[in-house]
Amino acid sequence: MAIFFQKCNFNCEYCHNPETIKECINCKKCIEVCESKALSEENEIICWDNKKCCDCDQCIKTCPIDSSPKTIKYSITDLLQEIERVKFFIKGITVSGGESSLNFEFITALFKKVKELWPHLDCFVDTNGGVDFQLEVYKEFVETTDAFMLDIKAWDLEEHRALTGVSNENVIKNLIYLKSINKLFEVRTVVVKDVLNNALTVKNVSKIISDGAIRYKIIKYRSFGVRLDRAEKLRSPSKEELMELEKLAKSLNVKSTLII
Repeated sequence: MAIFFQKCNFNCEYCHNPETIKECINCKKCIEVCESKALSEENEIICWDNKKCCDCDQCIKTCPIDSSPKTIKYSITDLLQEIERVKFFIKGITVSGGESSLNFEFITALFKKVKELWPHLDCFVDTNGGVDFQLEVYKEFVETTDAFMLDIKAWDLEEHRALTGVSNENVIKNLIYLKSINKLFEVRTVVVKDVLNNALTVKNVSKIISDGAIRYKIIKYRSFGVRLDRAEKLRSPSKEELMELEKLAKSLNVKSTLII
């Protein structure tokens, strides 16, 4: 079961769900274009009725800050009720986003309750690694999480800045740290043709995660959902290029690889 959180501390050029990056500013422009009347205003706050929504996404296309009003505020009790409904059909829950770690206190409390009620369910975190998980403030969050799935978007610092708008210093620190404490389930790298030095990234990541059970997922960039002005500048790699990167990872003793 995936739980997506709104807001992200990265602004990736190839983000396939850019409407999750920023929080709604309640400008109300989306209400004007909602033909299904799924959006309304209550105390200056935009409210979304998912039962009325026809998923035309006109609200997202109209949003001046690339956000979305199609969000729901959940308490921990609310989410536990959602998990209760599907507990027999899942192996665990994964929090994603946006960037889930920006809500680490809420997630820590949620994971504790999940473990208390359903100890057989795994609790995973999908993260861009942008915050330093070695800081004391994240200690309980890391301990409560069963495993992390970490994005390594680019190894070169300037390349990472150009792609995401921020440094990758914490990302690489987290790669090393999470592996050292056996909390790293998988690493993912999105491969963009010509723009990124994909071989450099795969090579350095592979050296760190080699000789272990950590899966390396090599992901083909696709233009679906990407902002139109960004999509025009980005190209997808060929199947052969992806296979060469997988071959490189395996040559450096990565035991588990997956091309997506």
